[in-house]
Amino acid sequence: MHIHKKALIGAVFLSVLSLGTAFAQEAPQSVSLDLNKAVRMALENNSDVKISSSELDAAKAGLDAARAARWGSIDFAHSTGRNMRYKTAAGATLATGPVGTNSSTNTVSISVPIYTGGKLEGQIEEAKANQKYYEYGMNSAYQTTRYNAAKGYYDVLESINTVNLQKETVDRLAEHLRNTQSQFNVGVSAKVDVLRSQVELVDAQQTLTQAQNSYDVAVATLNNVLGLPTGTPLSLSEGLEYKPNDYTLDNCLSYAMLNRPEIHQAQASVDMAKAEQKIANAATLPQVSLSAANGWADDRFPGAHKYEWSVGASVDFNIWDYGVNAAKIRQAKANVVKAEESYRQISDQVNLAVRTSYLSMREAEKRIKTTEVAVEQAEEDYRIAQLRYQAGVGTNTDVLDASVALTTAKNNYIQALYDYNTSWALLEQSMGVPTDVKNKIGVLGAQIVPV
Repeated sequence: MHIHKKALIGAVFLSVLSLGTAFAQEAPQSVSLDLNKAVRMALENNSDVKISSSELDAAKAGLDAARAARWGSIDFAHSTGRNMRYKTAAGATLATGPVGTNSSTNTVSISVPIYTGGKLEGQIEEAKANQKYYEYGMNSAYQTTRYNAAKGYYDVLESINTVNLQKETVDRLAEHLRNTQSQFNVGVSAKVDVLRSQVELVDAQQTLTQAQNSYDVAVATLNNVLGLPTGTPLSLSEGLEYKPNDYTLDNCLSYAMLNRPEIHQAQASVDMAKAEQKIANAATLPQVSLSAANGWADDRFPGAHKYEWSVGASVDFNIWDYGVNAAKIRQAKANVVKAEESYRQISDQVNLAVRTSYLSMREAEKRIKTTEVAVEQAEEDYRIAQLRYQAGVGTNTDVLDASVALTTAKNNYIQALYDYNTSWALLEQSMGVPTDVKNKIGVLGAQIVPV
């Protein structure tokens, strides 16, 4: 399909380099953007991404702590003091003066778990699953941020094109009003034609003002996503255009089931629940640990007089707790069932999201093809209506109706392009298409072949 067939469609595609600052008020220096640069800036500045990174760091630390717990602990205790007593002379009833002595006591103890009934293993498994959960959570944050940046980018492009279209409409109606006024001046047309043309022009000017405001809002919104001051003027180097893709619904669904991070997060939640069940079961089994200690004391630190050595083993076994452990086990089992059901629910939601965005993309693609033809037809219809009116065989209403139809056709074309691109971006998010995290560059529009 040829997008740039004639100059009549050319108005739909703007020179975004020149119009990026057309309606910006005094603001900082303009920022030039393409889609990948916008995505990269969003990834660098987005708060959700930074939060996800911190959550992942915390999860990694939790796994390190769980692994280290297998080796037990070494503890050191020290106490220092001074004891005072009063010495009395023989036969005397009053103390003659204080006598002080120093004391320093030190203890080193070691405790190593020998058997925990699977408690330590369960804690490690839970920590591993928790780390995976936040790893995929970070991937999800990247993908969501990429989509928000892409949608914001397309929102600005759509608003730019809409502004340009409304300017074209105002210019067209202004020219028609001049023609109508000239014909009225020579007695060819009626006053009502002039008045009707004036009303249509004013309506178009109001619509242009609304479009300009929408542009300002779109720019401010995109700036917010990018981490820029909301008043920063933007110059976009890419236009709103149609780029075909060869995705199929079945491949998109298969790819999503393998790559969507939320599905992997749901599986990690199942693994965590099973690990918690293992920990709960361990409470019903004996806990065996080995311990050793050495202590010494003297009147000076660190002390040289070793006075105690001890080595032993301890067994901790819960005999009866009035059903507390049994209740915790039932709770853990219920949480496993809940997590498994959540996994199935999320899988269904991902399936629906992929299917919806894919169908929306294909529907918009069809509208691009039909509205392109409609624009050509509307352009020709307006041209004929003008000629007929100038020749005195057509009416002013015919011209104005043709003008409305032309604006509507071009607006529908813009909307179809916008819907196609945003649906494609949403589809790739729904599929879990990865973002190049290392370089923080989006891959929107990449011709991947899902498997």
